[in-house]
Amino acid sequence: MVNAKSWILKKHFQGSPTQSDFELKTTELPPLKNGEILLQALFLSVDPYMRMASKKIKAGDMMMGEQVAKVVESKNSAFPKGTIVLALAGWTTHFISDGKGLEKLPTWWPDTLSLSLALGTIGMPGITAYFGLLDICGAKSGDTVLINAAAGAVGSIVGQIAKLKGCKVVGAAGSDAKVAFLKQVGFDVAFNYKTVDSLEDALRKASPDGYDCYFDNVGGEFSNTVIPQMKEFGRVAVCGAISVYNRTGQMPPGPPPEIFIYKQLRVEAFVFTRWQGEVREKALKELMKWTVEGKIQYREHIVKGFENMPAAFMGLLKGENLGKAVVEA
Repeated sequence: MVNAKSWILKKHFQGSPTQSDFELKTTELPPLKNGEILLQALFLSVDPYMRMASKKIKAGDMMMGEQVAKVVESKNSAFPKGTIVLALAGWTTHFISDGKGLEKLPTWWPDTLSLSLALGTIGMPGITAYFGLLDICGAKSGDTVLINAAAGAVGSIVGQIAKLKGCKVVGAAGSDAKVAFLKQVGFDVAFNYKTVDSLEDALRKASPDGYDCYFDNVGGEFSNTVIPQMKEFGRVAVCGAISVYNRTGQMPPGPPPEIFIYKQLRVEAFVFTRWQGEVREKALKELMKWTVEGKIQYREHIVKGFENMPAAFMGLLKGENLGKAVVEA
């Protein structure tokens, strides 16, 4: 018998999550039936969206999330022992599956790259960055692109793809170390939004002519400051709003509607699951190629130990990570 450890949402978050909101449970898994496989988590993802998605589950349910897992026992010929898969299995060390919904790691995955990148640069964050910038923002050579949370899993990839496409790239991050990383990977301008005297002035100094594309991971007051500095026909890709996920009071008011009207701005929110099939496969191969060639550099914030899942998640929401936050089981 195998015991699976799982993190349960003990009670819904009120403001910022705390350790007492989670509970670690152990469940004895039954023997495999024909057609089933037993999987063990190798790497588990923690992501900002989980703060919002947790509202949709009940207290007592397991926390949701993606993981890279390995088949450790199989009664399914399609998934022999040793197969590596991506699975939306949640915060658990082991689980049983009939194979539905599992995604095998691509056959073209090189031995030189960590499997954890399937949760980051060559996974959901990479796909989000790729299509958010190129499809939603429609970024093209000569554009000025602004990214907030720019040193995170998504933002850092957005900026590097924008540079590959010939854009000027401005990034805002929350520490001097993160700013240094952004400059290292080629951002034209990067600043610490926590230490500037005025965000409005910092944005104007970074690009006096304004911004063609705004890739928004933060929302709230930051976005309210950016919108008036968009160029005419500017495009805004709304990827996230991490600044307000833990807010318990009233949301900040938005910019005046006339700014959107007279500047003829296009604002579109999106979720990465919109892109599937061949276009997704093509994007993943391109992300892989750029990564192997060193054209996309990455950082991973790896927390070791499944018992530290809540701490990794809470740290992510506080901005402790540089690059993708991952837990190594």
